[in-house]
Amino acid sequence: MNHRIFLLVLSLCFISFAIAQKTNTEPTDTLKPIPLQEIIITGNRINIPLKLNPAATSIVTDNELHTMPRSIAADEALRLVPGIRIDNQANGSRLHMSIRGQGILSERGLRGIKVLIDGIPVNDPTGFASDLYDVDWETVKQIEVLRGPAAALYGGGSAAGVLNILTNDGGSKPFGGKVATTIGSNNFYKILGQVDGTTSNTNYRVSYAHMQGDGYRDHTSFFGNNFSEKLNWNVNTRLKITQLLTVSQYFNQNAEGLNIDQVNENPKQSNPDAIPCNEYQYTMRVTNGFTGQYLLNKDQDITFNAYMRYTKYTEPGSSAVEHRSMITPGFTLQYNLKQKLNNAVNHFSVGSDIQWQSIDGYKLPNIKDPNRTETRGSFSQAVNEGTEMLANQTTHQSGVGLFLIDQLELGDKWSVVASVRYDNMHNKLDDKMNSASSLSGSSNFDKLTGKLGMVYAMNSAINLYANWAQGFMPPATEELMSNPVSFGGFNKSLKPATSNGEELGLRGNIGHLLYYDFTGFYMKTENDFYRYRILPTRPLETFYGNAGSSNRYGIETYLSVSPVKSINFKIAYTYSHFTYTAPDSISGNWLPNSPKHQLNIDLSYKITEKTTIGISTETQSKWYIYTDKMHKDISQNGFSLLNFRASYYWKIGSIKGEVNAYVKNLTDKSYIAFTEPDPDGNSYQPASKREFFGGVKIFF
Repeated sequence: MNHRIFLLVLSLCFISFAIAQKTNTEPTDTLKPIPLQEIIITGNRINIPLKLNPAATSIVTDNELHTMPRSIAADEALRLVPGIRIDNQANGSRLHMSIRGQGILSERGLRGIKVLIDGIPVNDPTGFASDLYDVDWETVKQIEVLRGPAAALYGGGSAAGVLNILTNDGGSKPFGGKVATTIGSNNFYKILGQVDGTTSNTNYRVSYAHMQGDGYRDHTSFFGNNFSEKLNWNVNTRLKITQLLTVSQYFNQNAEGLNIDQVNENPKQSNPDAIPCNEYQYTMRVTNGFTGQYLLNKDQDITFNAYMRYTKYTEPGSSAVEHRSMITPGFTLQYNLKQKLNNAVNHFSVGSDIQWQSIDGYKLPNIKDPNRTETRGSFSQAVNEGTEMLANQTTHQSGVGLFLIDQLELGDKWSVVASVRYDNMHNKLDDKMNSASSLSGSSNFDKLTGKLGMVYAMNSAINLYANWAQGFMPPATEELMSNPVSFGGFNKSLKPATSNGEELGLRGNIGHLLYYDFTGFYMKTENDFYRYRILPTRPLETFYGNAGSSNRYGIETYLSVSPVKSINFKIAYTYSHFTYTAPDSISGNWLPNSPKHQLNIDLSYKITEKTTIGISTETQSKWYIYTDKMHKDISQNGFSLLNFRASYYWKIGSIKGEVNAYVKNLTDKSYIAFTEPDPDGNSYQPASKREFFGGVKIFF
């Protein structure tokens, strides 16, 4: 209630001040596809037009971002990106994400996907990105998704691809901004306030958002706070610096999965252990950093970034309560050279990424309280901890990557891009508890990877590309520190997972009428990770091993059509065929949680200049749940959802704004959102039925 009162007063102050201001921030309401030549890709470490980028690449623009019903999680922002699968853990901001099946079996966070927010990496030195809580999706202007292995660009954190998130700059006037609020089902609400502008050689944006909700199931309440500050400073004609600060806080209760009998009995209930153990995750994080560019001359420049991240994390599980404090510094330095060679232009880059991380962690017993109860909407972080120390250790991690990138443009039609990278990752653990039989040790990995691609841009309508790349996914923080032998120490049995992937693609646009992207891919992997649990001693903890090898092939299709100015039709379709090839014990099995078909469709109709309505569908075919032969045929039926939205733009004097409404799962369907390969059968995560959301945005 205090949050609501404070933010309501703040909003009224913003609105009062805005009456005297000229509008300098306009809502985006265009339905037109963007031509290839107007899109510049930065996520592959060199600025290159999309038409000359030889890789499967999706661009999420203002148009798609503007239709998010709550703007709190990546599944809303990336719903029209083929090749991606996102499982929303509890209808909040916590989720699992994978690209082409890489990272599909992670317990939490993102594995094998390099995540950048305005050039600052989210991944730790091992390639693990714990979450995306630092992103306030209401402030994002564009997302680049590079699908497929990219270890030659970013090392072990990019075996699946790259997620490059770019946030809004400030407006062109000295002062402006917006306020926005959304309310909805399951006691959800979010409110945001932002000020921004440009003065002299400085552009700025500052925002704060708070959101919370009860979740659909029992024991799935969540809340989050996000402060974001961005400052672009043109120091002189040669030097540009962007300073970034984010402070994020996120808490979510963990209801755990259900078995099928519990789902049939009451899909809203939590797992019987969740409430007595008060299972939850709590993250508080501060990230401060800067990125920049220094022009040596018209053909040479140096780009750089440096950052420091502090994270505090707490998670009570069924067996133990885990506490972690993490400090993660890092920096990147890259030299870029442009050379003209007769009718060709060559772009050469060389650079290095260096990261460190120190983790102080300990575990205490979780004393289960069988009499503990709670009501929906409880945010209790109280937990009964024992005094016996189960683990007490400090982990030091470092990662050094050296890379070379070369792009050769042959006229305006041909482009060849090659890159090579060497990575060395070091993990050292100091056991501070077991003096007699110490769990201290180290675990180190290194790899040389490459990438080669070619584009033939026949014209704006026909753009052919081919690409070969290697992936490298070493055991990351979560896999290493989930030790089946003890509550502390490293899991020494793990090996890096590797992959080789090829893809052929065709994309193009016909004016503002049509944009299409069609990609076929094949990927072979070795030493894939899988998840397992130890019964009965540690039944609700997740451990990792190397399952074996797999063959993966599929098709990714995206289409955007605007037959007339007022109508836009988008479709994203993914066909996935992911099966294990070794060892014999699982050969021929399907990868868990990997539906063969995924289809998202969106139709927008601009009734008037101020009113737009939209209908969207989400469809997934059935998928398999387990890895092992004994349960290989157990599957989960897919689902198809229908959603509706409407928005109205208004203007009163110098104030502009928008009112919007959204209905998710319009037909009130009961369905399972995703499953996990849990050996005790608690694999099922029921999803919310029909939900309503409404919001107001004011721009000044």
